[in-house]
Amino acid sequence: MKMSRKSPELLILLMTVGSGISWAVWLNLLNNFAIERVNFTGAEIGILQSLREVPGFLAFTIIFVLAFVREQRLAYISLALLGIGVMITGVIPTNTAFYLTTILMSVGFHYYETIASSLTLQWIDKDKTAEFLGRIISTRSAASIFAFSLVWLLFEQFNIDFLLVYMVGGGLAVVIAIFCWQYFSLLPQKANQTKKIILRKRYWLYYVMQFMSGARRQIFMVFAAFLMVEKFGFSVAQISLLLIANAFINVIFAPKIGRLIQRFGERRSLLFEYIGLTFIFVGYALVESGTIAVSLYILDHLFFSIAIALNTYFQKIADPSDIASSAGVSFSINHIAAIFIPVIFGFIWLYSPSMVFYAGAMMAFVSIILALNMPSNPAAGNEVLLGKFS
Repeated sequence: MKMSRKSPELLILLMTVGSGISWAVWLNLLNNFAIERVNFTGAEIGILQSLREVPGFLAFTIIFVLAFVREQRLAYISLALLGIGVMITGVIPTNTAFYLTTILMSVGFHYYETIASSLTLQWIDKDKTAEFLGRIISTRSAASIFAFSLVWLLFEQFNIDFLLVYMVGGGLAVVIAIFCWQYFSLLPQKANQTKKIILRKRYWLYYVMQFMSGARRQIFMVFAAFLMVEKFGFSVAQISLLLIANAFINVIFAPKIGRLIQRFGERRSLLFEYIGLTFIFVGYALVESGTIAVSLYILDHLFFSIAIALNTYFQKIADPSDIASSAGVSFSINHIAAIFIPVIFGFIWLYSPSMVFYAGAMMAFVSIILALNMPSNPAAGNEVLLGKFS
């Protein structure tokens, strides 16, 4: 069957493959390259991770770029920047070079993710968005499985050096970006997008829930896997298997989660997620078994997939012309916590790891309260139950 040059679904999924592969290769090689080639200590890794999150915090600046470049073309450019950043990571193995290539990769990654979210909400019909977002998660997970397997094959079977693996992983994203630019037609925008930063009072619940989502995500990303290694002695191979298992589970269940959101609505879906995460974080705080910790980690990852309901909620309440601007603003809001949570909670971890996860449980509980303020049938003019603004 011939690929349609005007299929937004196919275009987004193909770009997701490129982004997913390059990001997974970079993530998979990160710690080994940092230690074995650049001689990083924990201090340098901390600096690197902070630098990596800065472009996410600055994602709102994308709206200024859109004044000069069409959104669809900027998606191609961003995907290519992500790939180039990964490709050149191993060229000069020094601290400064690693920092600079990480920033380049991160600019491409965060700009691409922001635009992809915006284009999805613009191009995909509201009654199909939740299921399609589930397909995106599934596609990204399948791309990650391919990338993890590729890294294992090149390293273990062919003894390929870091540089060539980075070149292959990043090059695939660049090739896909060029192919999409050349093959796909420029797709029409259903509404002209506002070319300035938009902060609307009536979107306040969405903004606050995005902030809480970013805060909870940091607890999971920074400390959950760290718990596996520090408390239960998981090896690199075991952590890799855990990541692959999560990816396989997402391939199977993410599309189903999207369909369930369409069936039960955003309010019920998010309440289910936040209640589940509350118990999971408490479980992390109390767990004494490695097997139970693995189960919590997999459940945690699966529950976070339900967060796509937050995007479909915004799609239903937003003015169509606000979507591009709001995508950048919300991405920045989501990343505010990334600036301070890893550092602050890292010090708390030294005193009591359990307190870090109890704090995560409190964040999830606050999210439950916020979700209770969401209408069962959100729409423009019906954004919240309490605290409405005209």
